Amino acid sequence: MTLLRFLLIGGLALLSACSTALPENIRPVSHFKLDRYLGQWYEIARLDHSFERGLSRVTATYSLRDDGGVRVLNRGFDDASGKWKEAEGKAYFVTRPDTGHLKVSFFGPFYGAYGIFELDPDYGYALVSGPDQSYLWLLARSPRLDETTRNRLVAHAAAKGFDTSKLIFPTHD
Repeated sequence: MTLLRFLLIGGLALLSACSTALPENIRPVSHFKLDRYLGQWYEIARLDHSFERGLSRVTATYSLRDDGGVRVLNRGFDDASGKWKEAEGKAYFVTRPDTGHLKVSFFGPFYGAYGIFELDPDYGYALVSGPDQSYLWLLARSPRLDETTRNRLVAHAAAKGFDTSKLIFPTHD
């Protein structure tokens, strides 16, 4: 199982929507630099979906693929079973490589939207949407994000129409 993401088989829900379009009011960041986005991200908050339910210590790791795409490795600890779960997927830019709008697949030819709509200038945190407003992730480069920044990002997501009262804040202990 797996964001981009959790994109923990996160593709499952994204794929079930089978849409690479973003919600109407979500605009992906411009001046995006993939090389700065690559590496490991920690899931600070998410809207719940079955593919991530019960997972803590959730991470998404992005690396380059030989075909120019992005390898997505989502990982989380299943508290109920006491085991780690992983899902590997692939992502490609929907339009231009300097726009934070990708399509992600965890199942063959089916892709779902991955839209980075807020990104720290230092690539320390990101807000990511799926194809509709039931998919939201707050990611950071470290397992903890300061409360002021976290609250500001949650408020921004709420202003964009996401139901932030339903956010889950997984532990990273």
